[in-house]
Amino acid sequence: MAVNLQVPAAADLNDVAGVRMGFAKAHIRKPDRKDVLVMSLAQGSSVSGVFTKNRFCAAPVQVCRTHLSAGAGIRALVINTGCANAGTGEPGLLDAQNTCQAVAKQLGLQTEQVLVFSTGVILERLPMDRLYAGIESAVAALGQANWLDAAQAIMTTDTLPKACSRKIQLAGKTVTVTGISKGAGMIRPNMATMLGYLATDAAIAQPLLDVWMKRLADRSFNRITIDGDTSTNDSFIAIATGSAGNPVIEDENHPDAAAVFAVLDEVSRWLAQAIVRDGEGATKFITVTVEQAGTEEEALKVAYAIAHSPLVKTAFFASDPNLGRILAAVGYAGIDDLDVAHVQLFLDDVWVAKDGGRHPDYREADGQRVMAKQDITVRVVLSRGDVSSTVWTCDFSHEYVSINADYRS
Repeated sequence: MAVNLQVPAAADLNDVAGVRMGFAKAHIRKPDRKDVLVMSLAQGSSVSGVFTKNRFCAAPVQVCRTHLSAGAGIRALVINTGCANAGTGEPGLLDAQNTCQAVAKQLGLQTEQVLVFSTGVILERLPMDRLYAGIESAVAALGQANWLDAAQAIMTTDTLPKACSRKIQLAGKTVTVTGISKGAGMIRPNMATMLGYLATDAAIAQPLLDVWMKRLADRSFNRITIDGDTSTNDSFIAIATGSAGNPVIEDENHPDAAAVFAVLDEVSRWLAQAIVRDGEGATKFITVTVEQAGTEEEALKVAYAIAHSPLVKTAFFASDPNLGRILAAVGYAGIDDLDVAHVQLFLDDVWVAKDGGRHPDYREADGQRVMAKQDITVRVVLSRGDVSSTVWTCDFSHEYVSINADYRS
């Protein structure tokens, strides 16, 4: 059960002008579930993406990178669940290319104008006949699907769909930002076994969207971890259709640039945090903030040492304030000259460790009070500089093991 996260209402998810969607139940892996999604984009849309750094990146990731670099102007996306098309070699690459070709033929596009995404089981080939049939059905249904349908169509082990929508006013025009994401396990930055799609009808020049894309990812999807595993298929795509009619935002000096980036950032973070809240078997949502680090690298080393630690995560599941485990993680994070005599540790409002040792006023009951909550903040002060960074994670439960032990059954 997701941690303080509910199924979004379809009525709360605003349509994005210039984006049409259709889905199908193609039985890629399981019957009677939405598992193919096609998105058609207005001509002239700016599209940018970031992808996994796993060297075993899936065939769709390879094709997406090639098609984005071709500069033909992306006009469509196709996503399937149930099969990741990863670890499939040249045949899998051909399947991904043929998937793009099938969508392009249906929509009258060039193959290079289509991006393809897959998620699911690794080391298995796609059932192409079923996928082709699903694409045909999804294209026929373009414009009939809403964003909740889209969020449901990209789910795998997710317990609920993840979608978020916002509106702002720019120069007398209403600009919409709506996004969806999927992911629940095999989650670690760079990126995770996640898919994220962020769409706006604002007019944003392609070069600026490319710059913003990395920044958005680094502030959201590259700051989450569930289990420390980096997947093969991670993809985060931003789309700006330009259909709102606002003056084109060419660079960050544009008067509307800050407002548009802020809302894109807000939705991206919401979608990323929703993945953690729906982490496989998660019962706690944990914010880890490291303050007064010398560099961002230092801050992230410490934050991820805490967030990845099975001992820390299982203690949170048990609501057991065995908080020495957090100090141990800080110590092995890889800062060789860390002076632990200046390290402070807080659990929400409770000062646990002062100057590297147990705070004289700390009481076990205070730690237990915080650990019993569903949303918890761990704050570490290194006293080395003025840099801060935050990551989001969850606990490890018995259910996490069960889900992953039974994943292919």
